[in-house]
Amino acid sequence: MALLFFCFITVVACDQKEKVKDETVFKVVKTTQPIEVDGILDEPVWQKSEIQSFNYFFDVEKPSDQQKTMFRMLWDETNLYLFYECEDQFITAKEKIRDGAPYLDDCAEIFLIPIPEPAKMHYGIEVNLFKTSNDFIYFNDFYNGEFASAKGFNPDIEIAFTINGTLNDNSDIDKGWTMEMAIPIKSFLGVDKFYPVKEGSKWKFLALRQDRNEIAGERRIASTNFPTNKDVHDPNVFGLLEFVKPF
Repeated sequence: MALLFFCFITVVACDQKEKVKDETVFKVVKTTQPIEVDGILDEPVWQKSEIQSFNYFFDVEKPSDQQKTMFRMLWDETNLYLFYECEDQFITAKEKIRDGAPYLDDCAEIFLIPIPEPAKMHYGIEVNLFKTSNDFIYFNDFYNGEFASAKGFNPDIEIAFTINGTLNDNSDIDKGWTMEMAIPIKSFLGVDKFYPVKEGSKWKFLALRQDRNEIAGERRIASTNFPTNKDVHDPNVFGLLEFVKPF
């Protein structure tokens, strides 16, 4: 029986390694030059970063709801750097209280699991165009099948954005907005002992955008860089990133 159990565990482990090996991997390039967080793609290293489009939409009610988003990511020994480029005809934001509901606004989001396999928890960061953040540690099955969010996770994120249009004014047609973030690696202190931020490490992640086009109400459209089942907190729909050396 012990031998059978050992063989079963070995097969499961090998199968998991094959899944990780075969999965499409988003390459996060290391930067050796300083990054100024200003919402502008003006450092040459950004042109070497991989780009992902958010091609998976839900809660779409009209063709104009499907607006383009491009996502980039870099890293160094201090930070993870994120950059979102978003086309947007109606730029909207309301929430100004930290750990409130910026996800009901035009909002950039990232969910991170600092290991290369699905886990029943992830770090979440959601930021709107007032730089209002909702940052949390999400537990999928915290107690009696219920999820919970630990809102005491408040990393010192550096945020900048640009707007090409007018905020909260739907009398005109806007062009879009950008958002750039620097997330300190020390935010993951303790759990990073398994797969630290270094060349070759892989993490599970999901990048998202909330797109709000009406000032009244709470309707918004979500888009992601990987296909989901509408439960964006399901770790099984997360993709894979790998920290790689400079090109």
